[in-house]
Amino acid sequence: MQTTGIPAPDLAAPLARWRRPEVLLLLMAAAVPLSFATWQALINNFAYERAAFGGIEIGIMQSLREVPGFLAFGVVFLLLLIREQRLAILSLLLLGIGTAATGFFPTVLGIYITTVVMSLGYHYYETLQVSLSLQWIDKVRAPEALGRLIAIGSFTSIIVYGLVWFTSNLLALDYLWIYLIGGGLTAVVALVAWLGFPQFRQPVEQHKHMVLRKRYWLYYALVFMSGARRQIFVVFAGFLMVEKFHYDVGAIALLFLINAAINVWLAPKIGRLIGRIGERKALIFEYLGLIGVFTAYAFVESATVAAGLYVVDHLFFALAIAIKTYFQKIADPADIASTAGVSFTINHIAAVFIPVAFGFLWLISPAAVFLAGSAMACCSLILALNVPRHPRPGAEVLIGRIPVLPAPVADAAE
Repeated sequence: MQTTGIPAPDLAAPLARWRRPEVLLLLMAAAVPLSFATWQALINNFAYERAAFGGIEIGIMQSLREVPGFLAFGVVFLLLLIREQRLAILSLLLLGIGTAATGFFPTVLGIYITTVVMSLGYHYYETLQVSLSLQWIDKVRAPEALGRLIAIGSFTSIIVYGLVWFTSNLLALDYLWIYLIGGGLTAVVALVAWLGFPQFRQPVEQHKHMVLRKRYWLYYALVFMSGARRQIFVVFAGFLMVEKFHYDVGAIALLFLINAAINVWLAPKIGRLIGRIGERKALIFEYLGLIGVFTAYAFVESATVAAGLYVVDHLFFALAIAIKTYFQKIADPADIASTAGVSFTINHIAAVFIPVAFGFLWLISPAAVFLAGSAMACCSLILALNVPRHPRPGAEVLIGRIPVLPAPVADAAE
């Protein structure tokens, strides 16, 4: 059985054009940056100025932020109690609440706690968004549609970063109010999503247990390495701007704004490009680029060049669509929800310990942190070379192929 998009009952229903599954996905994708972009744009300066954070504290905070991602497999068990769509909206609401509360607790412990609350909502929502997107959108349109989700999130981020710059530099609002506004807006959108949309049927009934299949091994490996190298950008590239080049809140917000503006235009085009050239070529290009970017980070001495690297680094994230569509092509449709949770956990295994471990390494040599990122990108490149040109069930890899088991056995986790 294959996922062919929106199930027939939903297509036949007399719903207004805006009350469709893809519209709900776009609305929720727009709501995430209202909180997360606000949190991300302010957190380095907020933690540095109000709680005297250094490299170790930043590393601990970022490791704590990744713990909910590591526990994302718990989504599978929550689906026994609540439908996937509702759980996604509740996660969005929790993201808003955690962000809104951040400014009220300008201490080391307070920042740690609000970070975990915010992150729990963010990671569970992201897990469910991936699952719902791959279920509701057919394989042909998936790369471009996922690009549009990135683009709408980036468009919202432009507004958020512009408002952060305006409220911090011109209005001189306190961190408390900026966090409260961003988190509150996400909570409002979550309520609209809950009340304004019907419950959409899933094309295929999803497994409600853990699913780990041997034939998905390359997907798991790509996801693990993606999570490891992502920490170099998320944790240390931003902190480099603040600690070494003394970027203030307005400058960091401007950098994020530039990244978001480029993504609005570029992400859908990257999605279409992946649809044309395939996941293999897209991933190879991504990892070759990252090797160069991380190596350059290690030796950069110019604030302007560092900012350019930060923008280029961010652009490569849109190419991660290829990992998702690669899985969509090789997966049993009933595995999607469970595997989305499992893959987020795998993605965050390294993310739990890398920020802390590399936080100590940062004290010795920031360059070594970025050179380690280059090594991670090299590992990812080797894995990408094993992706077939036309992945499908039974042809998941070029080397290390594991036969697809008969259907009765395949329904159980291997």
